[in-house]
Amino acid sequence: MSDDTDAAPLTFYEEVGGHETFVRLVDTFYRGVAEDELLRPMYPEEDLGPAAERLTMFLEQYWGGPTTYSERRGHPRLRMRHSPYHVNPEARDRWLKHMRDAVDELRLPPLHEETLWDYLQRAAFAMVNTFEPTGIGPAAGGRDATIVPRPDAGNVPRSSIPVTAAPASGDDRRDDSAVPPGSD
Repeated sequence: MSDDTDAAPLTFYEEVGGHETFVRLVDTFYRGVAEDELLRPMYPEEDLGPAAERLTMFLEQYWGGPTTYSERRGHPRLRMRHSPYHVNPEARDRWLKHMRDAVDELRLPPLHEETLWDYLQRAAFAMVNTFEPTGIGPAAGGRDATIVPRPDAGNVPRSSIPVTAAPASGDDRRDDSAVPPGSD
């Protein structure tokens, strides 16, 4: 006879059904993304299969399943991996709509559903990297999607407009590369 008090507690991953549950979640999510004119361009691969595999591995690892994601891709670094894309509140909300549909389709017990949904919402809000409206700002690959119409600068790509910042108070270091020649 075994003593159940020594058994390791189940992970969230195991409690919700393991691999099959996360595959269902991600497959349903990407069915929505495939038809979304705002989100679909953020996935450069023609086939969404590789993106679905990465998201499945990430979610499984996060929730206590296999560590395949880190073994294959290293640390998740979610904000860094999403930085080349124009993730504004509209994109976040579209992502959440498709993910909400996917979570609903799982029909998890209420506590598990709320736990999963809470994480997904926090993650989506954390990925927002611009408040520029859709169609303005960096596009996939970090390239500018639009030209900034400025009479004083000509119509130049946004990234070529020099930006300078004053050093933080008490910081006497300065980046001489940001100072135009002859302005010292």
